[in-house]
Amino acid sequence: MHRPLRRAVWLVLLAACTRPPAPTAPSAPNPTAPAARASSAPTAAVRPQGAPAPSIVSPAGARAAPPCLPAEPSASPGVLAEESAAALERGSSERALACADEALQRAPRHVGALTARGEALAAAGRVDEARLAFARALAIEPDEPRALLGAAELHVRRLASSPEAIEAGLEYALRGARAANLRKDRELAGRLELVAGMAENDLGRSHLALGHLDRSVQALPGDADAVYERGVALYELCRFDEAQRAFERALALAPDDPWTIHQLGLLAERRGDERRAASLLGRARSLAPDDFKVELPVDMGGFRDEVEAAVASLPAEERSALGSVPIEIQDLPDLEDLLAVHPPLSPSILGLFRGPSEDEPCTHADGPRCRTIVFYRKNLLRFARDRRELTEQVRVTLLHELGHLHGESDDDLRARGLE
Repeated sequence: MHRPLRRAVWLVLLAACTRPPAPTAPSAPNPTAPAARASSAPTAAVRPQGAPAPSIVSPAGARAAPPCLPAEPSASPGVLAEESAAALERGSSERALACADEALQRAPRHVGALTARGEALAAAGRVDEARLAFARALAIEPDEPRALLGAAELHVRRLASSPEAIEAGLEYALRGARAANLRKDRELAGRLELVAGMAENDLGRSHLALGHLDRSVQALPGDADAVYERGVALYELCRFDEAQRAFERALALAPDDPWTIHQLGLLAERRGDERRAASLLGRARSLAPDDFKVELPVDMGGFRDEVEAAVASLPAEERSALGSVPIEIQDLPDLEDLLAVHPPLSPSILGLFRGPSEDEPCTHADGPRCRTIVFYRKNLLRFARDRRELTEQVRVTLLHELGHLHGESDDDLRARGLE
């Protein structure tokens, strides 16, 4: 089964800070919406980018490659491009590139051959050359959906080291889906909708991803990747029962997929089924040990020591500011806190600031504990690779939530490196 080539180490920390939603009734105003420090690390939903295949190198003086189709010496560029795609499907990127290059020797502006070349180069890990091949194809035919799919996948699955690259891939996917729908190519449109949904999930916009993924699953009901990605969107939107059904369906399509198993483990953990969670998370680790590490062995007491050390390291004025702000430690976020804003906060948030900033008055709706900072132990333990990084992430989370206490916006915190 085709596995999505997702970013592996994009550890940008997305801060979600929103204003309170409109009150549901005049007599019961909502409290100030919480501000959270969240992580897009691959702890919850993001599948890793696989190691690139070896580059295809032709040594100096090497013999010319044999014809792609020796039995068809006059094969058209279109036939050669189709053979390139078939070779890539079989896992032979070297043959795929040779066939695409042979097609381009006969027709240098053949869009299908340029697209096939881009796909072969991407599979070989030669991303800069692949990007150029797709750019050439789209310069000739801007609305060619397969070329748009190749460019979209390249940016979302292989170049996703920055939000800008993912945004570019999203634009390619949206344009490609429109073009595929005009051609009534249901399968291709479904693949493009999948990439669009992946991009929106990666950008922290699962509320926008879900529509794309609904359409993708409708077009590709047997595609485990589409079903899995839809489950990710539902999980991020805190629609946990629906996410459970989606991941169970994905697992039926791909029984040994570690990412699906991991997600089911996270859902079991949220339900409080610790035995089931441990079994599923352990199985995911055994299937993909490089992707899922053993959780750091830090119990509640040890974690509290980390938080207290972070507080003790603050300047005196910051410690004073915390004097009236209780600090809580929870294993996982409460559903009520996640749903306090729209769209909901991610279940993988690392920390949370509840209440108004210090310059704003408390109201009756804020409750007796007007302001609170919360750390989420299990999420931080999954995020940190070792004890040293845990110490650092606890410190950064504390500074982030202190920034919200002082009224700083997400942009302010990002500028200070506290994203």
